[in-house]
Parts: sequence; C-alpha cells; structure tokens
Amino acid sequence: MNKYAALRQFFGHTAFRPGQEQLVDGILQGRDVLGIMPTGGGKSLCYQIPALLLPGVTLVISPLISLMKDQVAALTAAGVPAALCNSAQSLEESRQVWSGIRRRAYRLIYVAPERLEKPRFLELMAGQDIALVAVDEAHCISQWGQDFRPSYLKITDFVDALPRRPVLAAFTATATAQVQDDIARRLALRDPVRAVTGFDRPNLFFDVQRPKNKLAALTALIAGRRGKSGIVYCATRSAVEQVCAALNGAGISAVRYHAGLPEEERRGNQEDFQFDRRQVMVATNAFGMGIDKSNVSFVIHYNMPKNLESYYQEAGRAGRDGEAADCILLFAPGDVTTARYLIEHSAGDSEPAPQEQAALRQRELERLCAMVDYCKTDRCLRGVILDYFGQSHPEACGNCGSCQGVFTEADITVPAQMILSCIKRVRDRLGYYVGAGLIVQVLRGSRSQRLRTLGLDALPTYGLMKDAAQEQVQAYLDCLSGKGYVYTDPIHATLRPGAAAGAVLFHGERVTMQARVAPPEARSGPSAPARPELDPADGALLAALKAERTRLARQEEVPAYVIFSNAALADMAIRRPRTPDEFLEVSGVGRVKAAKYGAAFLAVIAAHSGGAGRQAP
Repeated sequence: MNKYAALRQFFGHTAFRPGQEQLVDGILQGRDVLGIMPTGGGKSLCYQIPALLLPGVTLVISPLISLMKDQVAALTAAGVPAALCNSAQSLEESRQVWSGIRRRAYRLIYVAPERLEKPRFLELMAGQDIALVAVDEAHCISQWGQDFRPSYLKITDFVDALPRRPVLAAFTATATAQVQDDIARRLALRDPVRAVTGFDRPNLFFDVQRPKNKLAALTALIAGRRGKSGIVYCATRSAVEQVCAALNGAGISAVRYHAGLPEEERRGNQEDFQFDRRQVMVATNAFGMGIDKSNVSFVIHYNMPKNLESYYQEAGRAGRDGEAADCILLFAPGDVTTARYLIEHSAGDSEPAPQEQAALRQRELERLCAMVDYCKTDRCLRGVILDYFGQSHPEACGNCGSCQGVFTEADITVPAQMILSCIKRVRDRLGYYVGAGLIVQVLRGSRSQRLRTLGLDALPTYGLMKDAAQEQVQAYLDCLSGKGYVYTDPIHATLRPGAAAGAVLFHGERVTMQARVAPPEARSGPSAPARPELDPADGALLAALKAERTRLARQEEVPAYVIFSNAALADMAIRRPRTPDEFLEVSGVGRVKAAKYGAAFLAVIAAHSGGAGRQAP
C-alpha cells in the first residue's frame, strides 16, 4: 500500500491538502518534521498516514484525554487499530491496552506527556519497535507559547532512553516564528522538514463588539443561532457560572466547564456537548485544546483572552468541517484589567530563574498589548491576526466585522490634541505617566479625591472634555492607540505618547476616526469556501442523512461526526450514489466506513430519490 491508497482506503480522500504530502514524504524518508497548519488543516493525517505505512508503531503525544479519545474513536471507525493510555481508564481497560501493546496490535498509541515519565511505561515502550513519535500541540513545549506545559520538556529524555531513536514529528496550529524555532530546539529535531501552510481560515467570520450589556448581547447572538453548536469562552470560573445560568434561564441548552468542577461533571458535560445533547458549552480556557468536534458553528468570547495565540486557537475550534462559522469577541475595557491580573498572578508549573521569569512576564504583557490592539482596531480583523503570525494578506478580507460593517469617518484632531496634551501635562506635573483611566478623569473634570490630592484639577487640560461621555473619550483613546499616537506600557500599564504624537501636537497632522454606525447585515452565516449549492430536494435529503447519522451515533455511543462529517453528508446529498462503488466516490468515505454504514445511507438516499439517483455535474 502507498500513501495515496492509504488516504483513499482509510480516510476517503483522493488528494492531500497543502503541506500534508510534504510532511508525509519527509516522515516516510526518515526525516524529522515540523508542521504549522491551521485548525482543520489536516495535521493528524500527516502522522496517521505514515503510521499505516511504516513498520512498527507510532506513539502520539497529546495534551488532553478528550482529544485522544476523539482521535482513537475516529481511527477505529475508519478501520485503523489505535489505542490510548490515560489515567482515567479503569484497571481492566489499562490491562487490555497494555496487553494489546505487547501483542503489537496497534498502529497508533496515544499518550499524555506525563505518561512518558513513568518507568513502567518506558520499560514497555523500550520493547516495542517505535517508528515515529508525533508531538501534537507542540507549542506546549515552548515557554514563549501560550500553553506551556513543563511535562513536554520530558519528551526528549524519553526519546533518548529508547533503544533506537525514532523519527520525530511536531505539529501545531498557532506558533510565531520564535515559537517554531523554540519547538525545533527543545525537541532536538534534526534538520526537520518544515511546512508552514499559513494561518488563514477563510470560512471563519471575525468580529469584535462592545455592547453595553454583554449578557443581553450574548443571549441575543445565541438565540439567533438556534440549532447550531457553539462555545462561549469566559476568563474566570465565576463568569462561566453566571453566563451558563443566564443562558439556561433564557431557554438555551448550555453546560459549563472549568477546572473547579468535579471530574465526573466535567466529563459528563463535555460528552453532552460532543454528542449534541446540549447546544452550547460555556467554559474557561481549560476546555477545548485540540477538541475534534467538527460541527461547532460559532465561538463567542465573553471576555478578551490574554493573547492573540490563545484567541485564534480558541476561535479556531469553530468551522473545523469547513462550513461557515462565526468568531465573535465581546470586548469591554475591564477585560484588560482581568487579563493583566491573570498574567501577574499566574502560578506556573515550573520555577524559572528570576531573570527568565521577568523576561517571560514582559513577553506576556507585550502579547496582551497586541490582543488589546486587535480589539480596538478599525483595520481588517483577519489582517491583524495574519500580521501577528507573519503571513501576508490582502488589505481587506471582506469577511470580518471591519470589512462588512458600515462606518463613518470623522476628524478628531482637536480631541486628539486635548488627550495628548493631557498625557504630557500630567507627566510634567507628577514626574511619571499614569493609566488611561486617570487621564479620562482629568479630561472629564472628575472630582475624585485622588485626582484632587495629586493636584491634577489645576491643570489647563482639566475638564476640557467634560461634555463628552466616558465611552466617547475611551473611543478617542482607542483610535489613537490603534494609529500609534499613544501606547500602553506593558509593565506599568501607563498611557504614554507614541513617536507620532508630536506631529499632531506641534505640526498640524490631522487625525481621523472611523466609527461603526451599523454592524454587518444579519445573515445566516459568513462566506465559506465555494462548494456546490444544495437545491431544496438535496436539502431535504441532507436532513434525512443527518437523522440517520444521529441514529447510528446513538446506537454506537460515539459523536455524530465520527460516523461521517457534515461535508461528507453534503457530498452524499449532491452525488446521490446508488451503488456501493458509487458510495465510495463520496469525499470522506473510506472502505471500512463504506462497508459498515453504506447500506444504511444508500437506503436513505434511495428513499429520497425514488430509486433513481443522479451524479453531480
């Protein structure tokens, strides 16, 4: 069997996606590889195909039990012998897996990185012919990444202890150039084949909203997406509790997930969401790394994350099946305070040296500034994200809130001069810079005790904007920040003039601000990659195919997407195969699944086609 036959037989595809074949070939040639591919870009196939072709077993290191379970369930359904070892298994389950490993019954074995430190596991693996070690979510090995896990640093020790060094393959969806280099160095990759296929997800629509009432806005957004599966991310456990209760009170079927819940409840809630028994998962960032649920059609951030890497990874859990999906962030200035607090009070799993700890903290605060800039920009939102990861792009994507919203442009040169002058005069008065909140108070003529004690009520700029609402002054500040006229010092959170401030204050440079006067028009969903349109008859058939998939999934106690993806069902509805051979032509249908499920789905198709099928043009 070659790579193309394996791709077709087990996964039902006739061609590789960009980057996949390069990485597969590298592994098959005995080369280490590093793959940076967007969520839904097919990273797992890059090691699963070689696992089927190489002699010996492939060991997959993955950070979450839920991810491993999803991967093993999907592989087993496709006819690939795979297993996982994890601490949540019963004694009998562990015995069965270990027995299978000793009998060399599996092509792939999934383990958490902590498992590698167990002497008994190392002894077991030393007796196996390990051809490949695949490291999923590889950014976890880098202290410069957003999800550093010290247990990942033990991977090289484990590999060095094996009788023979296997090929090493590392994969992640979100890694800057610095993190990519750190992954290669810490995993000791040897002249790796490196494939960076890009970070863009064209099917995702991005938007940032600043509602006065977040909870009401969130409820309205989800109410408009009835029947669609989605995730709501919150910054704290208390916010998860509040939001989940409010959604259920509004008649929205939601469950919660955070580290403070009992393990049994977390597992049950996750399964309810995975199996589509509940529409919405409300969670902290403890939920979802590598989640393989393909039909998530929206991800809403109730609070701003600490950095763009985390935001893009979490937002990227939407639209994994290639369908159109929404990624909406509800922003408020208080989110910045919460994020700073989480950074400054985070308790890491390791104790770096003081100098290194200071550098890491500085990096975290710089990344927070980039996240805040994203929330405040009037530029193309997709462009801001791609700039951050170093990928070129058109000036406008046409599929984000900035590109689709209706804006008006106003000259704000005079308010800008007032703000910049106030920042300078406060600095001259106190000898140090202060935060944005105090600047707004001075401009609006606050009578706060602190302001009067500092003597700031005597400044010429005091009360210059007393007739402007606080939200309006904050909007001016956001605009100036986005254009580089002011910036926030990441260490002290103080507002400072940027390099271009002098041009506005002293040389007559004009400043304009775009304000959204209307959000993107209501729509059923954003643009998705072009695919054949479903006519009404096909749509009715698609609904029947989904119902059959749900029946089979409940019967086998697996998530629906393990049976077939939404994309596979859509292709079935268009092609309307009549025979087993024609069924194999459907994208995403491999031989094992065709043999197992073909008769059931062909019967549904025949019933809706009056016994006569048709082929796609």
